Amino acid sequence: MRRTYLGEFEELILLIVGILHGQAYGVAVAKELAQQTGRQVSIAAVHVALHRLADKGLVNSQMGGATTARGGRRKRFFTVTVAGQQILREIHQTRNQLWNQLPATSLS
Repeated sequence: MRRTYLGEFEELILLIVGILHGQAYGVAVAKELAQQTGRQVSIAAVHVALHRLADKGLVNSQMGGATTARGGRRKRFFTVTVAGQQILREIHQTRNQLWNQLPATSLS
């Protein structure tokens, strides 16, 4: 099986989708990212990343119901797939292993 690699931004977006747990749509992801990291990003950048993650099979999406607050438009909600969960676990494990090997003197 070919290993899937994520860039830092895709990793952050995938983590935010997991944090929002079923309530992840473009605007909510951008707001949560700003709140968690202080990083302001465009909705377009979030949508591009979400669609790249979907193409890689790391997120699924489904349309929510139409609301009058949105002029009858529906939101596309994203969730992390099993493959997305696995890659997040692998990234977490790899980073922890690297951090654990870093000598304390390297950070002083």
